[in-house]
Amino acid sequence: MSGKKIDDVMVTRAIIDGYAKKILSDLELEVAIVGAGPAGLMAAYELGRKGHKVAVFERNLAPGGGMWGGGLGYNLIVVQDAAKVILDKLGVSTQKYAPGYYTASSIETMGTLIVKAFKAGASIYNLLAFEDVMVSADSRISGVVLNWRAILVANYHVDPVSISANYVVEATGHEMSVISKVVTKTDIKLATPTGQIMGERSMNAELGEAAVVQNTGEIAPGLFVVGMAANAVMGSHRMGPIFGGMLLSGQKAAKEIHQRLNKM
Repeated sequence: MSGKKIDDVMVTRAIIDGYAKKILSDLELEVAIVGAGPAGLMAAYELGRKGHKVAVFERNLAPGGGMWGGGLGYNLIVVQDAAKVILDKLGVSTQKYAPGYYTASSIETMGTLIVKAFKAGASIYNLLAFEDVMVSADSRISGVVLNWRAILVANYHVDPVSISANYVVEATGHEMSVISKVVTKTDIKLATPTGQIMGERSMNAELGEAAVVQNTGEIAPGLFVVGMAANAVMGSHRMGPIFGGMLLSGQKAAKEIHQRLNKM
């Protein structure tokens, strides 16, 4: 190698300084998305390309949620006609398997979503875990409370930090991390028939795929729900490794949030 000698401290300085500037700029957001699965990233991409200040917070090392493994660890996913249109626009390759059924690489799909969200202007943070919600005086979800995943795993008593947002998106899938915290720590009633979490039902791809889009929306004041979390909170079916509903869910939530933000 030729050129200036590499300074180890300068490398460290660049990382710490750059990260600090990035997260300081994201302390006040229009939209905070918890969970970087397909629904969350799709929402981030759509909101980012519409010019909104949005960040996604993922507790794991790699964003992507459950899509990486496809079905049974075979890294293929299935989408239907409506979702194929989305993948076509994103530039993801698909193969027709049968009328109405298309396969795509889970790796290409997830990698593309991550890159597209970044290029659209969304921030994506990994290893930052959701710990709590912020609630305003009028009982509206107004932000998220975050901590390093490693601190939570080690069970250290270290206080978290707060990120404010006009809207929060619950995209943590089956476990519904955000919604569960709202139920256990506030008196806010959810927009479900019971006002509480209804619970996920058994596998039924046809019913689950239709329901996930229908169930997408504002589940509590200031809190939208997308993806599998939408079905889990509303008492609908899971759908397995067909991911069209996840993409359509993220797209729907982004559209509704965009419309509301434009009225603020």
